[in-house]
Amino acid sequence: LPFLDAMTPALALQAQTSKKQAHRFLAFYVPNGMAMEYWSPAGEGGAFELSPILEPLAPFRSQMLVLSGIHANWVAIHAGASGAFVTGTPKGGRNEIEIFADTSMDQLLARRFGRETEIGSLELAMDPPANAGACTGNLSCVYTHTLSWRSPTQPLPMEWNPRAVFEKLFGDTGSTERAAREARMRQHKSILDSVNEKLASLRTELGPQDRVKVEQYTEAIRDVERRIQMAEEQDGLELPEMAQPQGAPPVFEDHLALMLDLQLLAFQTDLTRVISFMLGKEQSARPYPQIGVPE
Repeated sequence: LPFLDAMTPALALQAQTSKKQAHRFLAFYVPNGMAMEYWSPAGEGGAFELSPILEPLAPFRSQMLVLSGIHANWVAIHAGASGAFVTGTPKGGRNEIEIFADTSMDQLLARRFGRETEIGSLELAMDPPANAGACTGNLSCVYTHTLSWRSPTQPLPMEWNPRAVFEKLFGDTGSTERAAREARMRQHKSILDSVNEKLASLRTELGPQDRVKVEQYTEAIRDVERRIQMAEEQDGLELPEMAQPQGAPPVFEDHLALMLDLQLLAFQTDLTRVISFMLGKEQSARPYPQIGVPE
């Protein structure tokens, strides 16, 4: 058929629907073991019975897959649990200096989804990072303080400060208000225009080797430009009001609520589609006095 006016609403709806169909990934890691009888559902296939902890997810039952029996070979020690969670690596280093695992699932996905979002992935935690020294089994602390590995020898630090997470998502705008976001975007564009003008002038004065180095630098500039362009395409997005956090609250529940709100905002704005989050680290000494565990 030729293009008809009657087709427009259907095509617009189809485009709107396909735009919403984004795939997202969130690894939510809870350390130090679980009483699995409260977690694992009874039965197999679609006829499973929800366990007490899964009961609040009953409205989404038809969209859920509960997987069990997945483990790596070295989870007998704490480092193996977090080290293998999204890498599947069978063995880590032999001491605190030797560090290797495998490229983690979140980073493989970030390479794919990062082409479509401003931020490839977020790596978040509730504890400050400690990627040096021995923490468990004479192995490096990196295994207990991160889930994410860019390569078998490149672990990624997890960010625990809500203020830093907010600034990575929205800049130091102070809030999620649209006017503040737009002002920040204009500032970035102005800076980039100035940088690009100076780079163009500089290239004429450089030799071949220096031009290669400048071109590598320019690629990073282009990535920032791409992120600004994608942000401009979303400038009509209305966000829940959220002020920039001042830091990590001293109360665990308040800190956790902030980190979860920021993850939700990151997905709502489509700034990223890949998040890894550690509720705690292996062998953590954190007390929970609010629920009667003071030591």
